[in-house]
Formats: sequence, structure tokens, C-alpha cells
Amino acid sequence: MKENFQTYSQRQLKGSENLKKILARLFIQQSIILPDIDVKLITITEVRISPDFKYAKVFFMPLAGKNIIKFTQILNEHALEIKKTASKKWAAKFMPNLKFIKDESFDYAEKIENLILKDKN
Repeated sequence: MKENFQTYSQRQLKGSENLKKILARLFIQQSIILPDIDVKLITITEVRISPDFKYAKVFFMPLAGKNIIKFTQILNEHALEIKKTASKKWAAKFMPNLKFIKDESFDYAEKIENLILKDKN
């Protein structure tokens, strides 16, 4: 898995962190209700905003990592509704379009930990 690493501006980093907090609060307080999933079980782990602030990748993980495909599908189907609700708390002129993506960093960390433990034995 090759990733394209880029540096983020201070503006992008602040915006990303702010959007992460807004979305986390929306889900924790259940300010948005989505069909077939309990939004308070969603953890927003990271947000990456594009340099032009038009798009944001929202990395998330449902509780215990269960039903990830279902969560991803429903979140992306309702991304516009989530965007509209979040925009009420957003201070910038434009609210980025949201794309919800499973956070695979936990899987990667577990894989590395297993490799380290395997080498020790």
C-alpha cells in the first residue's frame, strides 16, 4: 500500500481538527440520526481537508470495528445531511464535502505488534 504523503498547511491542520471535533460532538450528542446505525458508536479518528477546503476525508471506526461496510455505506449515503448539520457549527465560508473512510491504522498497528511478538518468540 503506497501512500502519497503531503505536508499540510497550518490552516488545513486547524480546519481538520475543528471539523473532527464538530463531527465527534454531532455523533456523541446524537444531533443527527441515521437509519440502521447508532451514531454514538462512531469514533472520528482523523479528518484531512484538501488545500482548497472543498473536500474532507473523515476517517472513522465504529465501536469494536463491527459492521464497518454498513457504517461506511450509510455515512456516505447521508454525507450531505451530515455536512448540512455540521455546517451550522463551521466558521469558515465553505463547508467541505465529506467522504467517510474506515480508519485502517488500528489494523496496521495490530499487524505490526503481531510481527514484533512473533520475532520475540
